[in-house]
Amino acid sequence: MSTASFIKVSRHASNSAIVTLEFNRPETRNALSMQVITEFEAALAEIAKDASVRVLILAGAGKSFCAGMDLRAVADDPIVMGNMLRALGRATLTIRKLTIPTIAKVQGAAIGGGCGLMVVCDFAVVHDAAKVGYPEVDLGICPAVVAPWLVKKIGAGAARAMLLAGGTMSGEEGFRRGLATHLATLEELDAKCDELALRLAKGGPNAIAATKDWLAQLDGSYEDAVILEAAEISARLIAGEEAQARLKSIWKA
Repeated sequence: MSTASFIKVSRHASNSAIVTLEFNRPETRNALSMQVITEFEAALAEIAKDASVRVLILAGAGKSFCAGMDLRAVADDPIVMGNMLRALGRATLTIRKLTIPTIAKVQGAAIGGGCGLMVVCDFAVVHDAAKVGYPEVDLGICPAVVAPWLVKKIGAGAARAMLLAGGTMSGEEGFRRGLATHLATLEELDAKCDELALRLAKGGPNAIAATKDWLAQLDGSYEDAVILEAAEISARLIAGEEAQARLKSIWKA
């Protein structure tokens, strides 16, 4: 497996069929820049082609999983912002279409787009004191890209209440509200994720692939146009006066 500057890809020590894809930008809490997302898409494409991979773990280096989009870096460039949102949408589609089980290992922050990446995975292991959620409306932003995956995860009514209310919550509350499938303490997080990955790696690959494909058909995960339109909606809103004013006031505070 290759290693790029902002993405690290490695094999599990005791089972090489388990691969970890790790965001490697800890100084920004693994915020998603254009370069990070580009490298992320490339790594996912490589994994999708590798028949030896049986389980994918998505993780973040340092104290956080992923703090969401790095909007500060592109605040005055709506073209780059739009491209980032479109790329993130494509990446979520790629994750959902993988024929292998996917696990998000979530420590620290999983905010906005980071929480979207957590939710799009088949499983998410989160620790109780993590910080998760979707604060986009507080910033004048529409969480359109993450909304379809949240609806599929927790249902339309619960997703509506969560996204309109904005804010964040603890990992424990996120688990209780359906954002994660497994809860652990921070000290137990690695072991619990490894235990799950090793168990999933024992499953029949053809059976898992067929089951994932059927589930994706049932819940509409192959509706690419919905995710691509979502990116356009988010891009329009984030370039608007309301979002720009709110973001700049927060960054100046």
